[in-house]
Amino acid sequence: MCGIVGVTGTQEAASILIEGLKRLEYRGYDSAGIAIQRPHAQYVVKEQGKIKNLEACLDWAQLKGTCGIAHTRWATHGVPNRDNAHPHVAGKIALVHNGIIENYSALKVQLGKKGHVFASETDTEVLVHLIDDLYDGDLVTAVQKALAVVDGAFGIAVTHADEPDLIVGARRGSPLVVGVGDGVNFLASDVAAVMGHTRQVIYLDDGEMVTLRPDGVQVMTISNEEIIKEIQEITWDLGRIQKGGFEHFMLKEIFEQPATIRDAFRGRTLQETGDVKLGGIQLTDWELRNIRRIIILACGTSWHAGLVGEYMLEEYAHIPTEVEYASEFRYRSPIIEPGTLCLVISQSGETIDTLEAMREARRRGAKILGITNVVGSTIARESECGVYIHAGPEIGVASTKAFTSQVTILGLITILLGRRGHLSADRGTQMLRELERIPSLVQQVLDQSEAIHEIAKVYANHHNCLYLGRGVNFPIALEGALKLKEISYIHAEGYPAAEMKHGPIALIDPHMPVVVIATKDGSYEKIVGNVQEVRARHGKIISIVTEGDTEIAALSDHVITIPDTMNFWMPLLSVIPLQLLAYHIAVIRGEDVDQPRNLAKAVTVE
Repeated sequence: MCGIVGVTGTQEAASILIEGLKRLEYRGYDSAGIAIQRPHAQYVVKEQGKIKNLEACLDWAQLKGTCGIAHTRWATHGVPNRDNAHPHVAGKIALVHNGIIENYSALKVQLGKKGHVFASETDTEVLVHLIDDLYDGDLVTAVQKALAVVDGAFGIAVTHADEPDLIVGARRGSPLVVGVGDGVNFLASDVAAVMGHTRQVIYLDDGEMVTLRPDGVQVMTISNEEIIKEIQEITWDLGRIQKGGFEHFMLKEIFEQPATIRDAFRGRTLQETGDVKLGGIQLTDWELRNIRRIIILACGTSWHAGLVGEYMLEEYAHIPTEVEYASEFRYRSPIIEPGTLCLVISQSGETIDTLEAMREARRRGAKILGITNVVGSTIARESECGVYIHAGPEIGVASTKAFTSQVTILGLITILLGRRGHLSADRGTQMLRELERIPSLVQQVLDQSEAIHEIAKVYANHHNCLYLGRGVNFPIALEGALKLKEISYIHAEGYPAAEMKHGPIALIDPHMPVVVIATKDGSYEKIVGNVQEVRARHGKIISIVTEGDTEIAALSDHVITIPDTMNFWMPLLSVIPLQLLAYHIAVIRGEDVDQPRNLAKAVTVE
């Protein structure tokens, strides 16, 4: 949630901040604001809505200054309006914040008794007033004292007009990265905000803070112990966070999947032995052979990828596997037995629910394996071992390419574990050879985008949709329904096809589209029966079928074909039409595909 960017140097800060905000807008777009520091004064502008609204009301002549902070908001406390927008100001202090201050109500009462007056409904404004109350000529000390008494999660950037070239940053639970330049330094929620200016970055860990001045940065703990941090280099280029000629980031990322799936398995397969080499899994063969149970922790789309992984791991690695909502895991008493491995899946590596669930699992004795996309993310740093999915930056809020890359990695982990158990070398080799074909098969599905657009035209004005699948395609039904909900705001539900008779069939009528994932597998005859049940009740049937299928095609109103592959890898193909269908429906409806309402890319608050 929320995007933070700050810069201090010798160049005019305003244009750098606005550019950085635009690259962070996927993190929240309820409001935006900017604060530029000058000697003994500051210039603050805030506006409701997207960054373009903020730009429209800027007086660039007033924005003269080489140090500043800026923010794009995903609202938690307080409705999206100008008063609740960041930066928040108290006296000469300006502050931007990502997270939640849980004890803000009590602090607000105490500060109110001291004469502090509040202009917003936010928890953040309480924090800046607290810092102002504690300020005695040293901003760093005031921030440290304030953070010692607040509860909750935060990534913050703070400035003071009397220290006009200084930015103080701190994190607990919300990501912050420092960009190190030559005579200029940056602070941001995400490296995307600083990529145009530096590739040298420092990732802050929980409980750390940083001071930035034009001539250097200093990292310390919130309790003021100095820390020496490694400077890391970002290897991907700026072009990967640009649209590249596509109308939307989401469409670009859908069409990148032949490449991103290949990147996920490139250099990791050993076809001659039917095995897999994953350098980030620092477990011995003995430890791998003695895994007795797997728990997958994830949220949202990553949770759906985990469900696919459950089918893979139980069928081919013969290891009992459970998929848990990370947001619920630590609020009960989960049982972690000896030999338990937790797979922790998060595209951003910063999802707070998943991060806290991971920490709880580790406290209870589980081994942790992180699966994430973002190098240097908190989950990547805190996992005992892990695998990067190598999908590159995903800017569209509705995840697409990260999902298929996660499924690819889960398939590789399944083969790795299976080969240390019951999976034969010949079977492993067959699975890996088929994986080599998947990128070209995905491209064949993408080539049907225009045909899927025509189907979308028929259903763009419907209000409900049902998605059905069996076996490994049931999680794909869930994911397809989620994509439609996220970006088109059409109510959609995914169900195991056999469960339709236990309630949802009551919804079937001539106005109910039903998307059926009906590929050729062991449950094909059963799903034919489910399609017949929908047809008998005059539901509109959109079927995803294997090339050459005639039986279900004859029963359907619309058919999308996908190439045949082994069932193990079928989700990598069957999800693509559902991504495209959701995308085209949302565009036809005139919705903002890349920035759907009420959503943000990285969920960093509980």
